[in-house]
Amino acid sequence: MKKIGALMFLAGLVSAAPAQTNAPAVRSLSLQDCLAEALRHNFDVRIERYAPIEAQLALQEAYAGYDPLLSLSGTHSHNNAGGLVSTNGNFIKENNSFSSGLAGSLPSGATYNLFGNVDDGYVPRPEGASGQVGASVDQPLLKNLWIDSTRLAITAAKNQMKVTEQGLRSQLITTISAVENAYYELIYARENVNVDQQALDLAQTQLDQDRQRVQVGTIAERAGTLEQDQAQVAQNRANLIAAQFTLESDQNALKNLITDQYLKYHDVDLAPAETLEAVRQAFDVQDSWSKGMAARPDLLQAKLTLEQQGIQLKYDRNQMFPQLDLTASYGFNGAGSGYGDTFGQYQAGNRPFYTYGGKLSVPLDNLAARSTFKSDKAVEQQDLLKLKQLEQNVMVQIDNAVKQAQSAWESVDATRQARIYAEAALDAEQKKYAVGKSTTFTVLQLQNNLTSARSQEIRSLANYQEALTALAQQEGTTLERRKVDVTVK
Repeated sequence: MKKIGALMFLAGLVSAAPAQTNAPAVRSLSLQDCLAEALRHNFDVRIERYAPIEAQLALQEAYAGYDPLLSLSGTHSHNNAGGLVSTNGNFIKENNSFSSGLAGSLPSGATYNLFGNVDDGYVPRPEGASGQVGASVDQPLLKNLWIDSTRLAITAAKNQMKVTEQGLRSQLITTISAVENAYYELIYARENVNVDQQALDLAQTQLDQDRQRVQVGTIAERAGTLEQDQAQVAQNRANLIAAQFTLESDQNALKNLITDQYLKYHDVDLAPAETLEAVRQAFDVQDSWSKGMAARPDLLQAKLTLEQQGIQLKYDRNQMFPQLDLTASYGFNGAGSGYGDTFGQYQAGNRPFYTYGGKLSVPLDNLAARSTFKSDKAVEQQDLLKLKQLEQNVMVQIDNAVKQAQSAWESVDATRQARIYAEAALDAEQKKYAVGKSTTFTVLQLQNNLTSARSQEIRSLANYQEALTALAQQEGTTLERRKVDVTVK
């Protein structure tokens, strides 16, 4: 009786609450509308979109290893050496020198230097000015031949770009799946409010009819009939309040996914433009496995990680070779009474110089390079095992998702039949009750059964849609299913 009294008190508080006078604005949204809003405004998506941009800039930074370096210098020097034989009793040295260079490296691993310098001599001057102009190159033949630190950095940056693209795909799949689930949950919540409202109306009708029967003497007031009816009304009203709160929470969940300005949506009532329907689909676990192995972003990222480790091993292996470089230089000398004469001899090219040769450097132990190679080889084996483990986990996840979708589809028909039978059972019992062949307790129990059956039916429809969403997410086909393009430019 205390429980019944508390429920009646709660019902009284709800009925006494002032009505809302300012109804929120209603915005009807299809699922496609919600997805479009999320792709533009969802915070997680917006944040993740910067990752490919950062990777692109990192790639440009890696290519900076080929940027040539221009150097220019000019120096004036004065040196009074003191009491040496000279025209003024002192040996004075005056000198102006200028030099320039353009140095860099090439994708073959070669390093080059284009240089030029000129010196105006000294006092007393045997020649007014002299200098050289030419070029030198070092080409590795073993170590740093097929890969060096710059090419490693560029390859790693390209690989990272692909990783970030898959990271963006993964975030889009996660967000789209969350929006789909939130949308279906909102439809379910609205339908469930209707179910609980129907249950309250049904219980209220039963109470009103029993009051009339008590007044006309059809049933005895002392039998506890009205108390049972009132308790049911109060319980159903409490259920409706809980369902309304769930509806508000589900509204907020969807709003949070589709907007980056929640205040604009705060007073908006989101009304799904679609209904929960179940369209039968064919499920093939082998086909789903093939899709998952080809499209799952986390799998593709793991493969890229393994690929990157292979590139690192290629570099490590090359670093174990001796340093054998081919060196060469070629240019022209110039000298004359002034800078003009010197530059003229550069142009004439009649005083050439050149060198060629090679240099070999062999680390006797090479412990660091060999240890690095062995360490990175172990990392590669570890990454390979992680990839195989992930592939197996993906297969299990997809298998479970297929079974879940199949089960959800079967539940749709079962819950529909249960609702139909519950409606028929209540109708029959109400007819018996009307002629005094049933009890209030039985009728109320069947009302509860019908409410539960109605709720389970819409729950199964939502579960089926969410199971399809989960299957596409596990396959990695969500973007193709929703025709979302994630090309990174």
